[in-house]
Amino acid sequence: MKKLNLRTIRQMKQKKIQVLTCYDYQTACLLDQLDLDMILVGDSLGNVMLGYETTVEVSLDEMTVFAKAVRRGAPNKFLIVDLPFGTYSTINQGIHSATKIFQATQAEAVKLEGAFPYQLKLIERLTQTGIPVMGHIGLTPQSVHQLGGYYTHGKDQTDAERLIQEAKSLEAAGAFAIVLEMVDEKVATEITKMLKIPTIGIGAGQETDGQVLVINDLLKMGPKTPPKFCTPIVDLYQIKKNYLEKYLKDQRI
Repeated sequence: MKKLNLRTIRQMKQKKIQVLTCYDYQTACLLDQLDLDMILVGDSLGNVMLGYETTVEVSLDEMTVFAKAVRRGAPNKFLIVDLPFGTYSTINQGIHSATKIFQATQAEAVKLEGAFPYQLKLIERLTQTGIPVMGHIGLTPQSVHQLGGYYTHGKDQTDAERLIQEAKSLEAAGAFAIVLEMVDEKVATEITKMLKIPTIGIGAGQETDGQVLVINDLLKMGPKTPPKFCTPIVDLYQIKKNYLEKYLKDQRI
């Protein structure tokens, strides 16, 4: 499969773009061999790989280490890396953080959460300097404390109008795509039809231009129950546990 670029991604509007998260070299090697469009090294690695309670604890250095491992394993995939909490609180800080991780990881793009005026200006500046940016609205995990928890966004008219305006602003600022996380399906559908750039949904219904899931949830690689919007296709955690239990039991015979 030929590696995507921004031009080909823009042409994939309404073509069900497939995105999976990845955090390690071996999984990246596997994904590099599949018909997968993009890989996201999300700051969800804080929860999945490092056992943090929220993504707020993840540092830029941690994101860089994991993203470099994924890049080595998947050189033929379009790679997006999250900017973690506290690394783009100002425009200058955001430019420094994005430039540092973009150079170190050889990713094709970075992703940042939110659509406040300074974030929109940051996206403009980054795209002007040659760093593609994916936007992210709806549930923004880095702001979970401010938001008051995990819930679906856009259920009332005021919130829906806010999300629609944020999506328009992100497109105008230069974002090449937008993640809609836990956005009401009707609102996500409206945003998708309205924008010229692709929308990537996660818990936002099936009418977005693409879907992104945490691969560890999709394969149920851990002990916790995945979010309601992700139905695992296998229970690798239990399978591995069964095999290891059998191995340990056999060794004691």
